[in-house]
Amino acid sequence: MISVGFNAAISVRVSNELGAGNPKSAAFSVIIVNIYSLITSVILAVIVWLCRDVLSYAFTEGEKVSAAVSDLCPFLAVTLILNGIQPVLSGVAVGCGWQTFVAKVNVGCYYIIGIPIGTLFGFYFEYDAKARYFSSFYFGIWTGMIGGTLIQTVILVWVILRTDWTKEVEEASKRLDKWSNKKPEIISE
Repeated sequence: MISVGFNAAISVRVSNELGAGNPKSAAFSVIIVNIYSLITSVILAVIVWLCRDVLSYAFTEGEKVSAAVSDLCPFLAVTLILNGIQPVLSGVAVGCGWQTFVAKVNVGCYYIIGIPIGTLFGFYFEYDAKARYFSSFYFGIWTGMIGGTLIQTVILVWVILRTDWTKEVEEASKRLDKWSNKKPEIISE
């Protein structure tokens, strides 16, 4: 949830900086928020990793459940890191006005890549035979979702690294001009 807060913050910051005509400030904000989010995510992932053998006892006393949670914590740690970066990158894209692009990337990565891979690994290949009936389901499904998130993150990083911030200021200015020339409609009751 911390990264969701960063998502909202960077979306507003980027859109405000672009609207104000400050391409360098927008680019700098993107770097700083991504660094903070990455550091926060890595710290939380390390905490989960270090506490993997005792984490589940806050919720259960079952030894089998605790062992399964301990086995899943490395996947949770990777998920925390990727989900600390990806929402921030999505926020940058939304702040630039690329909502349609982000939606297509989300759908493609999760529904076309992540879920089919997770289903294939989880049900067809019975991935990770170590704890066949419990862990294989989660490892397989989780692998697909991590793969989808990783691909989405790579796509967003690639697009944002290639962004011409001066051009984005011009695009924001065009959008502002377009909407400021519209006359407001008066709705009468």
